[in-house]
Amino acid sequence: MNVFRILGDLSHLLAMILLLGKIWRSKCCTGISGKSQILFALVFTTRYLDLFTNFISIYNTVMKVVFLLCAYVTVYMIYGKFRKTFDSENDTFRLEFLLVPVIGLSFLENYSFTLLEILWTFSIYLESVAILPQLFMISKTGEAETITTHYLFFLGLYRALYLANWIRRYQTENFYDQIAVVSGVVQTIFYCDFFYLYVTKGMSWDDSNADTGLRSYSSI
Repeated sequence: MNVFRILGDLSHLLAMILLLGKIWRSKCCTGISGKSQILFALVFTTRYLDLFTNFISIYNTVMKVVFLLCAYVTVYMIYGKFRKTFDSENDTFRLEFLLVPVIGLSFLENYSFTLLEILWTFSIYLESVAILPQLFMISKTGEAETITTHYLFFLGLYRALYLANWIRRYQTENFYDQIAVVSGVVQTIFYCDFFYLYVTKGMSWDDSNADTGLRSYSSI
């Protein structure tokens, strides 16, 4: 396991902790797409079923359990504990537009036609598009809270670091996972516009939103 993999995992974990911390401190989930969080919970659930069949390392097991817990606690806080603050009117992305093609592709393009392998493949494909409801929500409202932009930044950084991890593994181990790499590239592309706006606009306050803790991202 190389440094890019570890940094990628830590970036991913930091993104989830930032989001959970934001919801817990503010007791509000305005601006957060519950649909994206449901998709991420589904990603981890279908990917980590091997927790019951394969032991790789303590690090691997602990990270899987932590990601699962964070994902489901986030979903609970959005749809349960703080559901009155959930902005359902703007979280309107049609999940079937993602789930139907992802399910179909998982059956058509996989490494082995077994249940666990198909579910793992499904999780890889789904993760590549799971952020779209959140980006769509930001595009629809034209703004995002500061902490939400940081969450998206660290998620994008996680994907970028994993691309570096795959390049490093190919160089040192001659290992290449076509499904994971192609899906990771697609996911990273979705973050590119956000990264650009984060760097060029996100570091300066929008005058009209300075008192509300919001940033304007109307061009996403």
